[in-house]
Amino acid sequence: MRRGSFQAGTVDYAAVGATQAPDLMGYPPKGTTPAEASWRLGSGESRFVTSTEQLLGWGAQRGAGLRVEDVRPASGPMYSGVGFDADGNAVQPSRLDDEQRFDADGTPFVGAGATAHVHGRVGGMRADAELRVISLIDEPRRVGFSLGTVGGSVVSGEESFLLEWRDDDEVWFTVRAFDKPTGVLYRLWRPLVKRRRRALFQGYLQAMSPMYATGS
Repeated sequence: MRRGSFQAGTVDYAAVGATQAPDLMGYPPKGTTPAEASWRLGSGESRFVTSTEQLLGWGAQRGAGLRVEDVRPASGPMYSGVGFDADGNAVQPSRLDDEQRFDADGTPFVGAGATAHVHGRVGGMRADAELRVISLIDEPRRVGFSLGTVGGSVVSGEESFLLEWRDDDEVWFTVRAFDKPTGVLYRLWRPLVKRRRRALFQGYLQAMSPMYATGS
């Protein structure tokens, strides 16, 4: 697949866009640990629309117990973001790049090139970082985005979040990631990276799944 072109210093890792690669789990970027999980959220257009609003309003992160602060939309022409098609090929930025929306608290929705600070703990482990939105997907039946670490985290890497309203009417939520440790403890004991990732994935599922929201 083709990668996007980024200014030096935009993110703190080299394999930008690799969460979109079909072979991520078999051939992750060198030195990183890949992860992938998918969950059925329900079915129908209403579920897809509701989940889309939640996802683009940082709902997965917030619902996992993280605080999303200091969201700064990209300014000027320095960065327009990268989009990807279903095969992981880079395409022109989506229309979301030109539409700035805000949630009820005034926090900007996800937008290409935006940066945000995420703070909190997941499963007892630190999950603080500065992140940049490196790509957006905005299609009638597929919506999502990718986040790359800029700094301040115990790991370096990328996460992607994708909602799909499939042809069988089911709505699926997929999270893919790769990262490598940067914190001292995580470099000394690499199993912590996988443990942290499992906790994050479980938090995202609980945030997005109607089953957890309704307690059923």
